Amino acid sequence: MQLSLRLFYQRWFQVFSIGFILFVISEQALKFTGNPHYSPTVILLGAFAIPMAFVAYFYSQERELDQQVHSLLPLTLLLVCFLIGGTVGIIVAGVLEHQILNDLDIPGLLGVGLIEESAKLILPLAIYLRWSYRSEADGLLFGVAAGMGFSALETAGYGMVALIDSQGSVGSMQEVLLVRGFLSPAGHAAWTGLVCAVMWRERGRTGHLFNWKPVGMFLFVVLLHTAWNIGSGLDRLYFIFAAYVAVGGTSLGLLIQEIRRTRHSRLVSVVPGLAPDEERTARDGP
Repeated sequence: MQLSLRLFYQRWFQVFSIGFILFVISEQALKFTGNPHYSPTVILLGAFAIPMAFVAYFYSQERELDQQVHSLLPLTLLLVCFLIGGTVGIIVAGVLEHQILNDLDIPGLLGVGLIEESAKLILPLAIYLRWSYRSEADGLLFGVAAGMGFSALETAGYGMVALIDSQGSVGSMQEVLLVRGFLSPAGHAAWTGLVCAVMWRERGRTGHLFNWKPVGMFLFVVLLHTAWNIGSGLDRLYFIFAAYVAVGGTSLGLLIQEIRRTRHSRLVSVVPGLAPDEERTARDGP
């Protein structure tokens, strides 16, 4: 009971609950009335509920980790990263894919991963160059926000296409929105969050604007993205499921490890007098 109450007071859970309830209500209104004017509301709520809740969770983590480092990160900046970063990313990626890619074979899917992972970094890179917010937790939050904004807009597009292709089937649209929504933390959010976390950490550690470690992480997430797209195109449902579990599990596992690393790094910086062995344990974990 106490755990349930504690969960209810979490901001991310409130965002998710309100968004999901409104999605269900609007969807039922669409089914009951048959009024197509409800369709944009259903699509936007279904596409944005989980991404916004996920970003809210990381915002609360950043506040907890960086409360002794800088003042509260403005919500306006976070919304800009989520909405503008996601919008710029999806427009740039869509135009480049239309102009460059002809076939969705393996090299083509690799190109999709390269283009989309680059496009999602446009706004986080602008924040990175300005360097007003310098902690690893800040980088992780900006990356997750930009990735989730991109994912939400992409999901909305897929939901609209599903509704049109199925000649108005609300069930088909619902399936696309829910599946893509629940998978989104293991995809775009994790990939961009990982790259940005490494960018911020390495610049803070070395003082250099450019480092090779973020490049290595970027190439790795491009491969994860490519493997995800290859898996989604398989012809057997259990193969698709296995691919999502493998790639999504790897992505989320690395993201969780990054959160733990950030917590340990912050512990080292705020707890004075740690012996070298204690410092290493606090930073890297037992």
